[in-house]
Amino acid sequence: MSSASLAIAHRTHPEPARIAALSAAIALNLAVIVIASRPITPAQLSIARQLAPVQRIHFIDPPAVLPAPPPIVLTPLPHPATPAPARLPATPTVAPVVVPSSDGQIAMPTVTLPALTTAGLTHGDPVTAAPVEASLAYRLAPLQFPVQALRERMHGIVLLRVLVDETGKPLDVVVEHGSGYGLLDRSAREQVLASWRFQPAMVQGKPVRAWARVPVSFDLREQ
Repeated sequence: MSSASLAIAHRTHPEPARIAALSAAIALNLAVIVIASRPITPAQLSIARQLAPVQRIHFIDPPAVLPAPPPIVLTPLPHPATPAPARLPATPTVAPVVVPSSDGQIAMPTVTLPALTTAGLTHGDPVTAAPVEASLAYRLAPLQFPVQALRERMHGIVLLRVLVDETGKPLDVVVEHGSGYGLLDRSAREQVLASWRFQPAMVQGKPVRAWARVPVSFDLREQ
């Protein structure tokens, strides 16, 4: 007997259990294919929607545009009328320029006093106590050049306004126009207030208080 005949004689047959398992698997796959190929009914679709609700999109309306505020109108406040200041007639005054000398003494210059207005006054009437404007002669006018001003080569003219009492003594000194150097302005004011003496102004033969403009010159050429 040949080997081929022996192989055919001893071939094994498939087991019934394996055949049954393969058949069941094929039947199950066919059932799944049939179920999947069936159309979805409306009832099934509603159930699916209930299980997975659809998100709805809500549109937000834009905010309403507010009207523009009314324009603000600025009304200027009324200003009260300012009365014009009364202008007094100016009395021309001329005073000699004072220059310091080597010894600090200055000779008294001759100055003509302006005529003072006495209209309306009669003999025996009291003279008003308000100071008058006048040009006064000097009785004593010592002036020293400040040492610091000499070192720093300061110079200039200081115009002072001096209030002189009935005895010729300065009561108040105001710098009306400075020299450009504070040191010279302060020195001129202090020296005039401390040691200068004037010829008092006279009204109806009586000495009165008067304001006078006094220029004080600090000249380096005189040193």
